[in-house]
Amino acid sequence: MSGVMKRMGLIFRAKANKALDRAEDPRETLDYSYQKQLELLQKVRRGVADVATSRKRLELQLNELQKKSSTYEDQGRKALALGREDLAREALSRRAALQQQVTDLETQHQTLQGEEEKLTLASQRLQAKVDAFRTKKETIKATYTAAQAQTKIGEAFSGISEEMGDVGMAIQRAEDKTEQLRARAGALDELMASGALDDQSGLQKDDIQAELDRLSGGTDVELELARMKAELAGGTPQQAIEGGKQPEDRPRMDKQ
Repeated sequence: MSGVMKRMGLIFRAKANKALDRAEDPRETLDYSYQKQLELLQKVRRGVADVATSRKRLELQLNELQKKSSTYEDQGRKALALGREDLAREALSRRAALQQQVTDLETQHQTLQGEEEKLTLASQRLQAKVDAFRTKKETIKATYTAAQAQTKIGEAFSGISEEMGDVGMAIQRAEDKTEQLRARAGALDELMASGALDDQSGLQKDDIQAELDRLSGGTDVELELARMKAELAGGTPQQAIEGGKQPEDRPRMDKQ
């Protein structure tokens, strides 16, 4: 059962992978990857902007602390000039405390400035990679589209070639049937002309029958002519026909 389940799982994954492969369009995948890179680039740029904002805020704080430090120094001088050493000492103490804050802020400022430079450089590099990917993406898309169009044209030509092959075979069959019909018609004409094939219509006759009909027709004419001669001579048609015999034949027959 375990082996059957594994096999079914393998078949399902194979079919699913094949279906996904048919559904996947490389151009859409490239556009999606490019969009994700743009989003990443935008995040890096926002990071650079945030670091730059923090750096700028520290610079403003440093300026304020430095102004206060200068103010405490001036106040200490004035207090010492007036003989107020205690006030001068307090002003210098506050100035020293501010100086420690200034030092800490300067350290933070340097750190932020370094991070800002790194992020700016990373942003520039990422921008270059995104631009290069965009160029490559458009090139691949154009090549894929051209290959797809060429494939469709090839398939169309292949379909036309197959169809033309079928048409050619149909034409060849039609020509063969035409030749067969012509040959059959010619053979039938020859058979009917020779009398080997009876003509049921009775309209067509062979040469022998035509000759017999001609002779029969000629005999009828001779008989009619003999009958007319006999009527004029007072004899019979048979006597008129036998009139061509020699006269001495009849006396011989009388003697007998």
